[in-house]
Amino acid sequence: MKYYYDLHLHSCLSPCGDMDMTPNNIVNMAKLLGFDVIALTDHNSSLNCEAAMRIGEEAGILVIPGMELTTSEDIHAVCLFPTLEKALEWNRYVDDNRVKIRNRAEIYGRQVIMNENDEETGEVEHLLIPATNISIMNVRSLVKQFGGVCMPAHIDRDSLSILSVLGEIDESCGFTTAELADKSREDELKQAHPILNNMKIVTDSDAHYLENMRDPSEYIELDELTREKVIEYLDS
Repeated sequence: MKYYYDLHLHSCLSPCGDMDMTPNNIVNMAKLLGFDVIALTDHNSSLNCEAAMRIGEEAGILVIPGMELTTSEDIHAVCLFPTLEKALEWNRYVDDNRVKIRNRAEIYGRQVIMNENDEETGEVEHLLIPATNISIMNVRSLVKQFGGVCMPAHIDRDSLSILSVLGEIDESCGFTTAELADKSREDELKQAHPILNNMKIVTDSDAHYLENMRDPSEYIELDELTREKVIEYLDS
């Protein structure tokens, strides 16, 4: 069956995420748009995933817990996990391996943790967007140890992408999937970077505002829609 997805969404936990990007608003907007599966991937944190997953269960939307990691090279990578427990284990690992700079909300924005009722339950003290100590060269194997899958994010962008920083995707990284922001560039990029011909390509919105959430157009085909099946698909 075909399942429509958006595997890269930010909530109000991301300092650059709009405060309207609450767990309820994200999940219910995805339902209104017609998505089957979404992933919540805040910058260097998974702390709003629990709320989104609970709301998804009620709304009939599969929510995958995730994170958009900033590697030591300042490259963004989307990390997805089969369970909340694994995502939070990864969250603790990342928290131990990132630069701790106190957030200045008046400059960067607030970093708000919410429950399933969109009530504020906390705020992350340290800025979430700086690079971690985790290299792009071994992030895929590290995430796999937590049961997850990792893919380089928005590879077609001119900054914070593996192609803009390194110029190429090293085969030794082990990536099986790469993410585009603009589907129309797929053929162009495959010609310039032949390694992409051997990888799955997904296209996500990377939405930080509700109005940036796109109408469903991209889908994956699975015999059953579960978090484990999505991760297995992306990692094969």
